[in-house]
Amino acid sequence: MSESIPVFVNEMAVRVPPASSVAQAVAVYDPALAAVLETGGARVTDGRGIAMAAETPVYSGAILRVIVSARQNREEQDAHP
Repeated sequence: MSESIPVFVNEMAVRVPPASSVAQAVAVYDPALAAVLETGGARVTDGRGIAMAAETPVYSGAILRVIVSARQNREEQDAHP
Protein backbone atom coordinates (compact mmCIF):
# COMPACT_ATOMS: atom_id res chain seq x y z
CA MET A 1 0.00 0.00 0.00
CA SER A 2 1.47 3.35 -1.04
CA GLU A 3 1.19 6.34 1.21
CA SER A 4 0.13 9.69 -0.15
CA ILE A 5 2.50 12.62 -0.41
CA PRO A 6 1.82 16.27 0.43
CA VAL A 7 1.75 18.79 -2.42
CA PHE A 8 0.88 22.46 -2.11
CA VAL A 9 -1.47 23.88 -4.74
CA ASN A 10 -2.07 27.62 -4.44
CA GLU A 11 -0.81 27.44 -0.83
CA MET A 12 -3.30 24.69 0.12
CA ALA A 13 -1.90 21.31 1.14
CA VAL A 14 -3.40 18.32 -0.68
CA ARG A 15 -2.39 14.68 -0.50
CA VAL A 16 -1.90 12.68 -3.69
CA PRO A 17 -0.53 9.23 -4.52
CA PRO A 18 3.19 9.09 -5.33
CA ALA A 19 3.95 9.67 -9.04
CA SER A 20 0.80 11.77 -9.53
CA SER A 21 0.99 14.43 -12.21
CA VAL A 22 0.63 18.18 -11.83
CA ALA A 23 -2.84 17.93 -13.41
CA GLN A 24 -3.88 15.22 -10.94
CA ALA A 25 -2.73 17.32 -7.98
CA VAL A 26 -4.68 20.31 -9.29
CA ALA A 27 -7.76 18.07 -9.71
CA VAL A 28 -7.55 17.03 -6.06
CA TYR A 29 -7.33 20.70 -5.08
CA ASP A 30 -10.18 21.87 -7.36
CA PRO A 31 -11.73 19.76 -10.14
CA ALA A 32 -13.16 22.85 -11.87
CA LEU A 33 -9.71 24.46 -11.96
CA ALA A 34 -8.28 21.24 -13.38
CA ALA A 35 -10.82 21.47 -16.22
CA VAL A 36 -9.66 25.02 -16.99
CA LEU A 37 -6.05 23.78 -17.02
CA GLU A 38 -6.99 20.96 -19.38
CA THR A 39 -8.59 23.36 -21.87
CA GLY A 40 -5.57 25.68 -21.86
CA GLY A 41 -7.19 28.50 -19.88
CA ALA A 42 -4.66 28.14 -17.06
CA ARG A 43 -1.05 27.20 -16.55
CA VAL A 44 0.97 25.94 -13.61
CA THR A 45 4.28 27.17 -12.26
CA ASP A 46 6.47 25.81 -9.50
CA GLY A 47 7.44 27.75 -6.38
CA ARG A 48 10.11 29.61 -8.39
CA GLY A 49 7.70 30.69 -11.12
CA ILE A 50 8.97 28.21 -13.70
CA ALA A 51 6.24 26.79 -15.95
CA MET A 52 5.40 23.11 -15.48
CA ALA A 53 3.68 20.81 -17.95
CA ALA A 54 0.45 19.23 -16.72
CA GLU A 55 1.89 15.74 -17.11
CA THR A 56 4.98 16.45 -14.98
CA PRO A 57 5.17 14.14 -11.95
CA VAL A 58 4.95 15.87 -8.58
CA TYR A 59 7.11 15.13 -5.55
CA SER A 60 6.62 15.40 -1.82
CA GLY A 61 6.46 19.06 -0.82
CA ALA A 62 6.08 20.39 -4.36
CA ILE A 63 4.67 23.92 -4.57
CA LEU A 64 2.32 24.52 -7.50
CA ARG A 65 0.71 27.80 -8.47
CA VAL A 66 -2.17 27.75 -10.93
CA ILE A 67 -2.49 30.90 -13.01
CA VAL A 68 -5.78 31.42 -14.83
CA SER A 69 -5.70 33.53 -17.97
CA ALA A 70 -8.24 36.33 -18.19
CA ARG A 71 -7.76 36.37 -21.94
CA GLN A 72 -10.65 34.66 -23.74
CA ASN A 73 -8.82 34.28 -27.05
CA ARG A 74 -5.25 33.10 -26.46
CA GLU A 75 -4.34 33.99 -30.07
CA GLU A 76 -5.24 37.64 -29.52
CA GLN A 77 -2.37 40.16 -29.64
CA ASP A 78 -1.55 42.36 -26.64
CA ALA A 79 -1.80 45.54 -28.70
CA HIS A 80 -4.12 46.38 -31.53
CA PRO A 81 -3.04 48.60 -34.44
